[in-house]
Amino acid sequence: MEPGLIWILAGLLLLAAELALPGVFLLWVGLAAIGTGAVVLAALPPFGAVVGTFLTLLAGGIALSVRLRRRRPVARVNRPEDGLVGRHGMLQPLEDGGLRVRIGDSDWPARLPRDQRVPEAPMRVRVEGVDGTVLVVRRVG
Repeated sequence: MEPGLIWILAGLLLLAAELALPGVFLLWVGLAAIGTGAVVLAALPPFGAVVGTFLTLLAGGIALSVRLRRRRPVARVNRPEDGLVGRHGMLQPLEDGGLRVRIGDSDWPARLPRDQRVPEAPMRVRVEGVDGTVLVVRRVG
């Protein structure tokens, strides 16, 4: 059998294995093997050049994968505090100097921006951001 066809067949088997065992690594190995097979079919290089071609294509595929992964936005699924930004609630000062904000049926620890002082009585606020589990709120109006 032709060596280039063996590389292509091995690459196709690796791509099929990628479907059976989901991940990303076998995809790049399979594509590198198919590319190496195409080079071997076009021109029969010596063994060292074949291995070098395979490793170069594999490294290029992995580098492309890393570059594409960095562009993806951070998933914000199942983070309830992210849905709180922009919502309104009532800020309740506590006896110990802390703050809590009531939004819907939940109470959250809160803090005001540095330019605002702690109020004496409850007031209506808007959630500006989230710092860990503490909501950063600003007075409305």
